[in-house]
Amino acid sequence: MRVKDSATDPNAIAVDSPAGTASPRVAAPRTGGGTLLAALGVAAFSLTFPATVWALEGLGPWSVTTCRMVLAGLLAGACLLAGRVRPPARRHLLPLLTVAGGTVVGFPLLTTLALRTSSTSHAAVVVGLLPLTTAAYSAVRTRAGHSRTFWAAALTGAAVVIAFAVRESGGRPTTGDLFLFGALLVCAAGYSEGGRLARELPGWQVIAWALVLCLPVASAGAALSLRTEPVHLTGHAVAGLLWLAVGSQFVGLWIWYRGMAAIGVARASQLQLAQPLLTLVWSVLLLGERLGPAAPVAAVAVLVCIGVTQRTRS
Repeated sequence: MRVKDSATDPNAIAVDSPAGTASPRVAAPRTGGGTLLAALGVAAFSLTFPATVWALEGLGPWSVTTCRMVLAGLLAGACLLAGRVRPPARRHLLPLLTVAGGTVVGFPLLTTLALRTSSTSHAAVVVGLLPLTTAAYSAVRTRAGHSRTFWAAALTGAAVVIAFAVRESGGRPTTGDLFLFGALLVCAAGYSEGGRLARELPGWQVIAWALVLCLPVASAGAALSLRTEPVHLTGHAVAGLLWLAVGSQFVGLWIWYRGMAAIGVARASQLQLAQPLLTLVWSVLLLGERLGPAAPVAAVAVLVCIGVTQRTRS
């Protein structure tokens, strides 16, 4: 049985099973509810960079990455045990490994390394490019097309965010640019595969199983990094690490994948156009960074682009 692709059609309700019979899909919230969930996920992610800066005050980059993975993995494992959730099917393992490699390991590690030398405003460039990269990856992965209006709005929004972030950081390249570019690529793959998989598994199980799969390696890495990197725990460091583990790594991805399952990967990814601006606001409030006068203009332009992409059919 052949049906519509789940990553781009929120009305799809069944998929081909290995035996050729249709398997039921996880019930997804209405489109409005899916948009709200995706927006809440973006709000959670917008605190990731400031929280990382806080965590780096007391821990090294490898310690931050591995410790957040361990804490989130333990929380995810506890939730799976409490819910008596069966292990995922064999056909789900490869997508779960992609999610783990992109959103659990790759993006956190590469952005943490980048934030050692880059400001949060400069690092926000990667988030501005992420919606376009995710939509492009999804389109290639599913062979789904989108209208010219959709792509024009996505490109315009990405250009606005990039121009704003570069202007705020003075337009100077940083040594963390290579890390940020790598983070952009791996996270787009993790988001897209996670959004597709969330049509078959509940969104929280997608990220929970990805975290549990990484737990053995993360535990060994945390033990090693804590012994080799300096540790000076402060209130900021603890708060930042806890938010990274609970807010960004588990709860944020839980509701994010749930939202993507409802409205599609490409449309949900466009909501992230607002994430760099939110991150810059948090940077001012939490890190004391100065925000330039271009923020209101960029915010209005980004919101217009988001509105266009949300109203454009695939």
